[in-house]
Amino acid sequence: MTTATDNTSHLRATFDGLRAAWRDERPSVEQRSADLSRLRDRLRARMEEMCEAIDQDFGHRARHETLLGEGGVVLSEIDHTLAKLKHWVRPERRKAGWKLWPAKAEVRYVPLGVVGIISPWNYPVNLALAPLVAAIAAGNHVFLKPSEHTPRTAEFLRSLLADVFPETRVAVALGPAELSAAFSALPFDHLFFTGSTAVGRKVMAAAAQNLTPVTLELGGKSPAIVGEHADLAKAAARIATGKLFNAGQTCIAPDYVLIHESKRDALMELLKREIAARYRSKRRLDDYTSIINDTQYERLKRLIADAEGRGHPVISLLDGAMDVVARQRLLMPTLVLDPDRDSAVMGEEIFGPILPLVSYASIEEAIAYVYDRDRPLALYCFSRDKAEIEAVLSRIVAGGVCVNDTLYQFGCNDLPFGGVGASGMGHYHGRDGFLTFSKAMPVLRKLDPAPSDLVKPPYRGIADWVIRFLSR
Repeated sequence: MTTATDNTSHLRATFDGLRAAWRDERPSVEQRSADLSRLRDRLRARMEEMCEAIDQDFGHRARHETLLGEGGVVLSEIDHTLAKLKHWVRPERRKAGWKLWPAKAEVRYVPLGVVGIISPWNYPVNLALAPLVAAIAAGNHVFLKPSEHTPRTAEFLRSLLADVFPETRVAVALGPAELSAAFSALPFDHLFFTGSTAVGRKVMAAAAQNLTPVTLELGGKSPAIVGEHADLAKAAARIATGKLFNAGQTCIAPDYVLIHESKRDALMELLKREIAARYRSKRRLDDYTSIINDTQYERLKRLIADAEGRGHPVISLLDGAMDVVARQRLLMPTLVLDPDRDSAVMGEEIFGPILPLVSYASIEEAIAYVYDRDRPLALYCFSRDKAEIEAVLSRIVAGGVCVNDTLYQFGCNDLPFGGVGASGMGHYHGRDGFLTFSKAMPVLRKLDPAPSDLVKPPYRGIADWVIRFLSR
């Protein structure tokens, strides 16, 4: 029987192998590009296998959502990185300044060493491989710990990465949640975690024992503000897409909607029609993803029960569709109208297909509602009025913003992705991911003559004059 001590020992041995290999032969830019190209080819060839593994882990995962949200995102990130990598690795010229003349200054972006990545269950391939792409591009070796809640996908990742990299360049740790604590305590050169805020705190505490820098991609309650001047039909369609993609199990899904009180019922009706048009049949429900496991399913049911117990209007959409499809953990899209601030549905990240609609009387009231909460990972603003949009953007700090749509900010390779405050710290995607996993190493080349040849004790005569001159 394998014990916790055995698992911990194996983790350390694997880590030491990665560190020794990196020390002996750091990946060249050519090696990094070749590795990423090979990863792209292997992933593309095994896309159907990936879809099947994720589908089994979820009980049912809409195939097209897997192709787009997992494979498509990773392939796009690899393509962008391959196109830009030679430019990113070039040393940057800086100015040394006249007081250091003659001298040349530059910043070199050098790999950190061995990077740890702990990935979550909701997008088990995307959120494992996208940071891995950045870490490999920067020249690091990688130790990946996939989520234990998606074991088939974790095994797929292990097999895929073993087909691309030697284990001394990329290794995968499979095991229960308890393994993550020992994994976080390894002396990584950088630790990247995606998951809940509560677990993120534990990861950060473990990493602090080694002074390991961390990137935390967390979550929280991401609002969608629908302004008085918004196109309601477009807002309803795009909010429905953002909320119901992966059945709402998306860290940047709109968690709740702030809507002007005069337009709440109109938006509600538009959402009903939009969702019915997408899913009102057994065949169409094949495009609707199940909740990942019983624990999450029961948690979401408790949120609904709490809202009902408080007397809030709760509107379960597509109830009729339940009669024609038999599937475990199928949770219908649900609206909750004007829940209390202290209700469960407004107190925790929903992470499912439940959407509160919260009325406001003025845009200032909507902004204050968001401002008084933890800073969100995502902010969505729907309006056709530039002043209204600017009022939102200038007053609210969020991890990322998308105006007049949802989710798309994640897919922009040239924009950093990351949270702020309780929703996370640090960034990745594109060049920002490359920088996260690199050390910006300053290099100053001092040429002759050097003032230090004169500025030395005894500080009299010419040394006194030079110091006074440089200190003006």
